[in-house]
Amino acid sequence: MGARLGLKVHLILRGEAPAEPDGNLLLGHLAGATISHYPKRQYVAELPELFDYWRARYEVAGHKALCIPTGASDGLGIWGYLAGAAELAEDMRRAGLDQAHWVCATGSGGTQAGLTLGAALEGLAVDVWGFNVCDDEAWFLNKIAEDIADWQRRYPAALSGPLPEYRPRVVDGYVGPGYGRATPQVFATIAELARREGLVLDPVYTGKAFHGMLEEIRRGRFAGRRDIIFVHTGGIFGLFPQRGEFDFSRQGVA
Repeated sequence: MGARLGLKVHLILRGEAPAEPDGNLLLGHLAGATISHYPKRQYVAELPELFDYWRARYEVAGHKALCIPTGASDGLGIWGYLAGAAELAEDMRRAGLDQAHWVCATGSGGTQAGLTLGAALEGLAVDVWGFNVCDDEAWFLNKIAEDIADWQRRYPAALSGPLPEYRPRVVDGYVGPGYGRATPQVFATIAELARREGLVLDPVYTGKAFHGMLEEIRRGRFAGRRDIIFVHTGGIFGLFPQRGEFDFSRQGVA
């Protein structure tokens, strides 16, 4: 988007720079971003200070920097999925659906915060379920509340009355080995969905969430309400660096 708008983009990334960029990192290089890598320990402990450092550097150079937090998850960033919720509401009306489950991956909280608040603002009979891909249920429930409160503070005129009641739902237990790492079962689900429907998931976000959704359907969590809408949040390019995790030995080769 920065390349389209003529805006300079500087990525502050966690972890050492790989010998060869792949996936989203490759796209960042191709689009002309400035990229700074920091060791995980420093990144986690000092991210606000890193933002302050680079903001000050750009200010001295005569530029104004907008610092976008991890996942763009704050009161500004959730506008994207407030709009997404309005679009989904219209889709439901056209399809004649009066209630549904919305399911998504949740990795920094912003997507689920926007969908949860958006569904409440639209007055929908919808439960928004986030399958967390890192941290745990308590962390995300708190983060969603923080993002919505931040939105309310920034944009008090966006509401004509009190904030509507909302209830985020987080399904824990599908993080697997950790953030960015998936189990063989998740990779099998990704491959099966691609074979069946031509839909591509990724092992960091959507693959874990879709696999978790299937497992919870089998366990009866969504029983009694047939309509389930899975929100595909992208991330496909994260699939390629983990290509070695797939087992194609049983597939036919022409």
